[in-house]
Amino acid sequence: MAALASTPPTLTPPRPSFLPRRPPGCPRRRAPPFPRYAASASSRNRAPRPRPASPSPDATTVRRGVMREYVEAAREMAPDGGPPRWFAPLDPGGAGGRVPGAPTLLYLPGIDGVGLGLIRHHERLSKMFEMWCLHIPVEDRTPFERLVEYVERTVKSDRSRAPDRPVYLVGESVGACIALAVAARNRDIDLVLILINPGTSFHKSRLHSLSAFLDLVPDPFHLSTPQFLNFLTGNFMKMSSTFDGAGQALSEITTGLLPSLMFLADILPKESIVWKMKMLRTASSFVNSRLHAVKAQSLVLASGNDELLPSHEEAERLQGTLEKCRIRHFRDNGHKILLEDEFDLATTIKGAGYYRRSRQTDFVSDYLPLTAGELEKAIDRDRVLNFATDPVMLSTLPDGKIVRGLAGLPREGPVVLVGYHMLMGFELGPLVTGVLRNTGIHIRGLAHPFMFSESSEQLMPDSSHFDLHRIMGAVPVTPVNFYKLLSEKNFVLLYPGGAREALHRKGEEYKLFWPEQSEFVRMASRFGATIIPFGVVGEDDLCDGGKRS
Repeated sequence: MAALASTPPTLTPPRPSFLPRRPPGCPRRRAPPFPRYAASASSRNRAPRPRPASPSPDATTVRRGVMREYVEAAREMAPDGGPPRWFAPLDPGGAGGRVPGAPTLLYLPGIDGVGLGLIRHHERLSKMFEMWCLHIPVEDRTPFERLVEYVERTVKSDRSRAPDRPVYLVGESVGACIALAVAARNRDIDLVLILINPGTSFHKSRLHSLSAFLDLVPDPFHLSTPQFLNFLTGNFMKMSSTFDGAGQALSEITTGLLPSLMFLADILPKESIVWKMKMLRTASSFVNSRLHAVKAQSLVLASGNDELLPSHEEAERLQGTLEKCRIRHFRDNGHKILLEDEFDLATTIKGAGYYRRSRQTDFVSDYLPLTAGELEKAIDRDRVLNFATDPVMLSTLPDGKIVRGLAGLPREGPVVLVGYHMLMGFELGPLVTGVLRNTGIHIRGLAHPFMFSESSEQLMPDSSHFDLHRIMGAVPVTPVNFYKLLSEKNFVLLYPGGAREALHRKGEEYKLFWPEQSEFVRMASRFGATIIPFGVVGEDDLCDGGKRS
């Protein structure tokens, strides 16, 4: 640490090192390619093109295949000895390029230590971050405190290289403990912690009681213990719960994966598991005594179906303890959430508003375009509303003729769409997704600051209630954000009546609550923006029981 602090400013700080190179002539080690579930990001104002649909395997086949490929990838990493070290999981050029000014992301693995926990997410994350993964060899016995110091040296090195950018620490179980420990020791460094089922709850878990009997387990390690089937290979209980006859399904899955399970038992022998469980116990105690010192921005991702750790309750506790902490609950996911096909870490980070490339979040410049999967999710959210109301869009051509469809909508910005809210603003979702799907134009909405406040999340029944709005590109309504959007020639959606208009009372249907002086006109004229007033009819009539004529 002292040598690092005294590094001359003319020298480039040391970067994390790759895993040892293989001898010439040997093929390069690569993790097996995983199935990709999200399309590449689109350009700023164009709709992403979904990939052609392919036959969907059932849930068992998908989960079984993901786990098998994970184990096969771990097979490639297992023979490596030596101390813990970093590796770059994916060439950013091969992933379609990285965004300018991308921050560094350091992945800190769970109890297995292999470092491949993000294997399903490498492609997307490598476009958002300069990504490094920590590999802890199976036979390594580096104590928890030494691992914290090792990660800390890397964090300080990256801070020296890019002092204006945050450093992301993504850790699961014991890796989350390492991230919290580094944050507690470095309160002056801009860190963003993504804590996935953190091991800080170890002392409250069934693993804690079970670990006391590990020394009594004979060799070879017995694979039929249900808790340790979960421990070694992920959440099998979740897999079996989706089928009739849970025991039969579990037996079939176990039989299909038996070769991989046996090999994983070889790379995680009983001695290694005993060591890592002791390290998790130490890590939990170490970090829980220092939570008060953590000042970093934190996001806790908790699985509701985690049989190993009480992650749901732990997330609530950490939110009340950590200074700047938000939580996201995933009710149906298990302990190995990163390997489950329905979970996307990049989308979760974006939705929580935790992606930034400087000290403060810039909701305009830090925004990343939608993927096809994210657009489909937004459309699916309003599917019932669209089915019930069957919305129709009309537009006006330059000659004044009103036509069905959006032929009259300009195709180049800057454009300001100014309208009024129906009750509860239900028209907002179908409007934005409908324009995007039909024209490829991505509308950025100016939204109430309430939707971006950490305290407001705690008032909602679901803390992720507003995540989809942020994913779709909503920004807090401020003059600065309005200026930035127009300067980048965006299509901007503005409701001058705001929340009061959306929450209008009986007898106030179609009534405007606009301020007397509309400053947006002056701003729009400065950029030569086209102002398009629009209206919505029908929703308030439906809510009024159809009594209006």
